[in-house]
Amino acid sequence: RLMSVERSVLLAGLCLVAGYAFGNFLAAEIVARCIAGAGIRRVGNGRPDSGNVSRSLGRPAGLAVVAGDVLKTALACWFCYKLAAPELGYDAMLYGGLGTLAGQVWPLWLRGKGGDATAVLCTWLTLYLPITGGLCVLAGAVVAAGTGRRSLAVTLIPVLAVPVAWLQFGIHSGLLVLLGAVIQIYRQRYR
Repeated sequence: RLMSVERSVLLAGLCLVAGYAFGNFLAAEIVARCIAGAGIRRVGNGRPDSGNVSRSLGRPAGLAVVAGDVLKTALACWFCYKLAAPELGYDAMLYGGLGTLAGQVWPLWLRGKGGDATAVLCTWLTLYLPITGGLCVLAGAVVAAGTGRRSLAVTLIPVLAVPVAWLQFGIHSGLLVLLGAVIQIYRQRYR
């Protein structure tokens, strides 16, 4: 049994690291280099997010950033699930997505000044909690549309997902989604 616990902890750590590595590939940087021929720090206000890319390089470029963030999160979750699912089950996606979120917000190569994590967060929660996570994202979209306050909506999404994860998968999942909520709230506050 102890060997199984050690293996689970090792796999969880590997999923976090793998997710973090995926998160370090900022779609805004790739799109900026492909379209503008310069790094994201030299485009618009320099923020590596879809809003800056959209304002500076056009709406299609901003949508490409969102698509890239969704894709990297899905790939990270898929990779971690394939790596650790026999041992961790869906928790492999939980750790991989959390790592991706952290890598998006605090990428090593930009000295911790990452991009907007909304697409990463929404993708992670929808993959980990397919129906209920999607409903949390939908609730956030309704709040954003109804109030016009995007920052409130992107903070509300993970906060709603915490009790959902807790009820569906237990306290462990609830606490890790809570950590994701804290990262998202931190990101919104210190943009």
